[in-house]
Amino acid sequence: MAVPAVPASGATDVEQAMFEFVDAYNQAWEAAASEHGLSTAHACVLGRVETRRSMGELAEELRCDASNITQIVARLEARELVHREPNPEDRRSRQIVRTPSGDDLYGEFEESFEFPRAAASNLTVAERKQFAALLHKALRR
Repeated sequence: MAVPAVPASGATDVEQAMFEFVDAYNQAWEAAASEHGLSTAHACVLGRVETRRSMGELAEELRCDASNITQIVARLEARELVHREPNPEDRRSRQIVRTPSGDDLYGEFEESFEFPRAAASNLTVAERKQFAALLHKALRR
């Protein structure tokens, strides 16, 4: 992931806090993925194929080149965590589907990725609601 190593000089308190939060999130994601023998990219793709996705959809969702997705899927396929099957709507294309082993591994990964739950546990219910609302507002959603 392309994340700066340090916040820009002159960062405001909000920018600094956002940087620290994102950095902690990314470090926790990477540690959880590594604990299960996954790269961060493999964990991202494995998480997105809970429902069938085409290579193009994955590339678009993850904002990367389709060739990157092809390599990641090939590696996940070699570990029997995903498989490709014909798209029922377009026989020329394939969809990526998690295997039962992939479901199990991703479930274990999700359990070990504690950062969001741990961070939220430091907030009251009202603060969680406010935090979520502020994040959505900041992201303009």
